[in-house]
Amino acid sequence: MQPRGIGAAARLQRSDTLDAWLATLLPPGIHVGVALVAVGGLGRGECAPHSDLDLVLLHDDRPDADAIGTAIWYAIWDARHALDHATRSLGEALTVADTDLRVALGMLDARLIAGDPELFSRLHTSAVTRWRRDARRRLPELAQLTRRRWEVHGELAFLLEGDVKESRGGLRDFGVLRGVGYAGAADAARPAVRAAHRFLLDVRDAMHTMRGRRIDRLLAQDREEVARLLDCPDGDTVLRRIAEAARTTAHAVDDALRAAERWAAGRPRGGTRSPIGRDVVEQNGEAVLARAAIAPKPEPCLALRVAAAAARANLPIARATLEWLAAFGPPLPEPWPASARDALITLLGSGNGLVATWEACDRYGLVTTWLPELARVRSLPQHNPVHRFTVDRHMVEATRRAAELTREVDRPDLLLLSVLLHDIGKGLPGDHSTVGAPIAAAMARRIGLSLADVDIVERVVRIHLLLPDTATRRDLEDPATITAVAEAVGDRTTLALLFALARVDAAATGPAAWSTWKGRLIAELVGRVDKVLDTGVVPRPKPPDLRAIARDELPVIKVETDLVEVIAAHSRMLLPSVAGCLSLHRLDVVAADTFVADGIVRLAFAIQPRFGQEPEYGPLVADLRRAVRNDLDIEARLAARARSARTVARGGSTRAAPKVVWQPATDAMILELRAADSPGLLYRVTRALSEASVEVRAARISTLGADVVDAFYLVGDERQWGDDNRRKEIADAVVDAACGGADTLAGASTRRPS
Repeated sequence: MQPRGIGAAARLQRSDTLDAWLATLLPPGIHVGVALVAVGGLGRGECAPHSDLDLVLLHDDRPDADAIGTAIWYAIWDARHALDHATRSLGEALTVADTDLRVALGMLDARLIAGDPELFSRLHTSAVTRWRRDARRRLPELAQLTRRRWEVHGELAFLLEGDVKESRGGLRDFGVLRGVGYAGAADAARPAVRAAHRFLLDVRDAMHTMRGRRIDRLLAQDREEVARLLDCPDGDTVLRRIAEAARTTAHAVDDALRAAERWAAGRPRGGTRSPIGRDVVEQNGEAVLARAAIAPKPEPCLALRVAAAAARANLPIARATLEWLAAFGPPLPEPWPASARDALITLLGSGNGLVATWEACDRYGLVTTWLPELARVRSLPQHNPVHRFTVDRHMVEATRRAAELTREVDRPDLLLLSVLLHDIGKGLPGDHSTVGAPIAAAMARRIGLSLADVDIVERVVRIHLLLPDTATRRDLEDPATITAVAEAVGDRTTLALLFALARVDAAATGPAAWSTWKGRLIAELVGRVDKVLDTGVVPRPKPPDLRAIARDELPVIKVETDLVEVIAAHSRMLLPSVAGCLSLHRLDVVAADTFVADGIVRLAFAIQPRFGQEPEYGPLVADLRRAVRNDLDIEARLAARARSARTVARGGSTRAAPKVVWQPATDAMILELRAADSPGLLYRVTRALSEASVEVRAARISTLGADVVDAFYLVGDERQWGDDNRRKEIADAVVDAACGGADTLAGASTRRPS
């Protein structure tokens, strides 16, 4: 058995113990012409508790080599070690290395376990010599292979459950750095990179120790235990340290691959210098300082100007330039001079060049010399599953996207700054928008904005979720909704900024944060609020003439790509019946409107397919007609669906209990339900409301990852809903329905709603 434990000393002990045992497996008396060679993690002395053993039995064309190897491999398997093995002659080993890049890299780390040291020396010397000889051909191949791996496994720094070995910035990338270093193309062994490597090895040790088996992906439910094994305060600290290590590694690999590309292409160290900005030139595909800029007292805004020029030209900043700026760049005065502010806006508005430039500057500590508040959110994880980035990367990614919308607003500079700062309050107690607003205002003042502009930035950050929250949770036909938003926004300039921010915020969050229906609702809300801010008149919708639409032929059912409309004789169970039917067809309701007149009800549902597949319209229409007639056994079918579904709780945590919040609206009372999402939830809740003789005028369904915030407009004004006992009765019924889920449905009566 391998010794367990975490850290460099434990890894060395494991390697020594394995070496001693493996050496006994080579038959006695065989000292010449055979060598047992370790490659991979064992070759580097980096064995995790449950790592595979990567071994090569090297020989000088001995006829009994296969028999010797077979005996060794079976002894290892009998000891229950995972094994990756090969038996090869010296010529075969070098030939395979010439054709297989992974084997060639492994040979660079080869280490003798037992046997003929002269034979091993010939192998390792030849492998290193051939690698250096063929490096101009092999390094571009290595770069291509590395980038393909990154595409498959993603970027470790920004993944909540990343692969610490294969992802970009993970352990596999240190092999890339060693390969570049062996070729002599770049210095790839800087202290910060070595420290990052050690920490990721410790993380893998902890994962193997905790699970008792090989595992490379840190799962959410394992973070706290890994944190305990690493003596970290909590799982979030582990995630942040992984992100820091991965970002350091990824930046080092980018830098090394660029150096290798220049070296492989045979470009001279100097090369042509072409100006790309004041005091900044392009040289060998990188942005570097012009010679005239290297002065005893450089300008305070020099680093910002270099970053802005590099981002606009979409060029990486040379490592030497970043090191010089980090060492000699003076701090910015407060407030910033106009030149620094202009350079920052240019950098933020550079579009696709922003992210890589910002990341490089952050690696060298420049970003936090400009904006110290960003240090607190660097690599801060976000636990909502709709997010794909850490907080700081999300803010920068949203700013990159905001550059595409600068022509849609009156103040593009304020848009870029507001987007960059919109989540600065995350990680602090309280609502991040509220606590972040004064922080953003202080930063805006230091940057040198006028007081009026500071007020706009503060307001935009404070209410940056107002538009998406209102559009998806409130009835846009309610004049009170439009009036409240207009009063909060204040002016059309701020409204345009908020509209742009809402779009880029969702796009930078991830695909689950945006949809066509959400965009349409927000645009509709913005249009109505803009009219109020422009004219002072609140638009009031004209009720439809249901008799004219229906033409006495009921029910009328219309099904479109993202809309289902049902016009039928009024029934208090109509809403839950249609909602349940849509759930059976795996259609998620994102908004629902009800209008009743002359005994006729019109239901309009905005829908989206749960799994991205369009519904079969014929069966859907047929089932909707059956639901209207009460001929569809919804409960039984939903119960069967619930029994077959398997919901796995992530992170091993207990979900919070459902919560009901009451809020008044125009001619209605809003019941807002916050609960865990589950199939058939809308059906169960609207059924509970109907059975309590409550009429729903409209509903807005907002799904946030695994949770929902559903708002139901219940007919009746605030006076009618003043009875606390009545409200408690309704709230209890709704909470019971929300808690019901699979168990309640499975055990429910299969009677049809009357």
